[in-house]
Amino acid sequence: QLQLVESGGGWTQPGGSLRLSCGASGFSLDDYAIGWFRQFPGKAREGVSCISSSDKMTLYADAVKGRFTVSRDNAKNTVYLYMNDLKPEDTAVYYCSAAGDYWGQGTQVTVSP
Repeated sequence: QLQLVESGGGWTQPGGSLRLSCGASGFSLDDYAIGWFRQFPGKAREGVSCISSSDKMTLYADAVKGRFTVSRDNAKNTVYLYMNDLKPEDTAVYYCSAAGDYWGQGTQVTVSP
């Protein structure tokens, strides 16, 4: 079965850090640009960050620039999203996607005192 699985979500206080992982099973992520998205309750999903298949290009939404870092480890078939200095407004369900072809089930990130 071809699927993406996110992990690493959870709760942290404002200013804290979390690392999300996006792992693939049944296929290789090597040839895919990977995007991270998030969805707030009642809102449409929005882009957070993406990384090219060659690992030479990364993009970030203005809201997370300077705080989030995306990277990939093709040997582990995994893409990571390092989230630092988290804010309550980062609270959302986070998803990864392989070029829009495959989506994970999402992982909840909650930032609160």
